[in-house]
Amino acid sequence: MRKPFIAGNWKMNTDSHSSVALTKAIAAGAEDIAGHKVDVAVCPPFVYLQSVAHAVSSSSIAVGAQDLYFEQKGAFTGEISAAMLKDVGCAYVLCGHSERRHVIGEIDELINKKVLSAISGGLLPILCVGELIEERKAEKTDEVVTRQLKKAWQA
Repeated sequence: MRKPFIAGNWKMNTDSHSSVALTKAIAAGAEDIAGHKVDVAVCPPFVYLQSVAHAVSSSSIAVGAQDLYFEQKGAFTGEISAAMLKDVGCAYVLCGHSERRHVIGEIDELINKKVLSAISGGLLPILCVGELIEERKAEKTDEVVTRQLKKAWQA
């Protein structure tokens, strides 16, 4: 049987102090189960990744990023690579979150590049899939999720 996995995405919430306090509280609260019965990760905003990683360094709580760029390095202002995320202590990265898809406009092909970049960079991608409410009402959930899964894992 697979071990359950719980990851919390903090989105654009917390500040430097509250991110560390929340991390420590999660680590303390999950002390008896994290790593043994369930894997636990937190995905804070980029600017707090390093301090959060430091706060959980003696626990079994893992750290994940909320996004990455598919290139390894270069002139990509504001972007962050898999190597940079690994360097600050990340083990996971979200790819294809609904807000990235529907607010930012990321398409399946871009998400595929991010998934492959995460894997080649030594990160475990947390692939987010899901339909819009209109797609659900039109009974297209299976079609949408199947397409997202297939396109995300194409080599």
